[in-house]
Amino acid sequence: MTDKMAAGNGFIAALDQSGGSTPKALRGYGVSDDEWSGDDEMYGKIHEMRSRIITSPSFANGKVIGAILFEKTMDGYVEGKTTPQALIDRGVVPFIKIDKGLEDTADGVQLMKPMPDLDALLVRAKGLGVFGTKERSVIHEANPAGIAAIVAQQFAVGRQVIGHGMMPILEPEYTITAADRAEGEEILKTEILKNLEALPDGEQVMLKLSIPVQPNLYAELIAHPKVLAVVALSGGYSTDEACEKLAQNSGMIASFSRGLLQDLRANQDDTEFDEVLGAAIDQICAASVA
Repeated sequence: MTDKMAAGNGFIAALDQSGGSTPKALRGYGVSDDEWSGDDEMYGKIHEMRSRIITSPSFANGKVIGAILFEKTMDGYVEGKTTPQALIDRGVVPFIKIDKGLEDTADGVQLMKPMPDLDALLVRAKGLGVFGTKERSVIHEANPAGIAAIVAQQFAVGRQVIGHGMMPILEPEYTITAADRAEGEEILKTEILKNLEALPDGEQVMLKLSIPVQPNLYAELIAHPKVLAVVALSGGYSTDEACEKLAQNSGMIASFSRGLLQDLRANQDDTEFDEVLGAAIDQICAASVA
């Protein structure tokens, strides 16, 4: 799994919508709010969507090299197998989203909320064959103190994940509409490099970052020996926009959610569903390996 991530011959599918983002994801898929009642039915509907994606022939064509799961998806089953095992059997490396949401904005950023049960979750996830984790926090402005705090928290959680023999994807997302993003991304890169130098030899992390304003800004991170891979989030861009911008960044691969799922609909028959999914996979993979 480490070798597959390092080679980067494909992209990571983000199938980890959770909590408040789930109804929006279902609406985008064509499932209205009146088709489910309560959290159990809502998560059942989203699991049906994710199962359909995972079992679609195009998902196992070798271009999707990893998938990030929500905890309930990890605990579910696909064709009688645990979801992580179903992914592994298709040549897809499983990750799990571990953050529990965001704190209120302070110093221009939103830190992650506390994760008191993280160790227990990591033990359970590793037992299911999950390779790594993903944890998201958000930067809204080029505030040096805020960015330093957000990167420090990401690395602290990452070290906890590494302690369980798993690979952390650190995701300090920069809001793509921020007016000062170019300036803030320079600060972000500096803080990441500083924390990488403090990481013990032999330990590695992955990074999930917004596609930078300045193409190839993160080349130094991509080449760093303590970084297994740098992946990009679509950040609200359409598939076309995200792929166009990603293709300008050598060595950075996609980890898209909206960019992958935006044209999938519940009422598509299996043939059309797979054709639409396959077209998105081909486009995102091409931008990732450009």
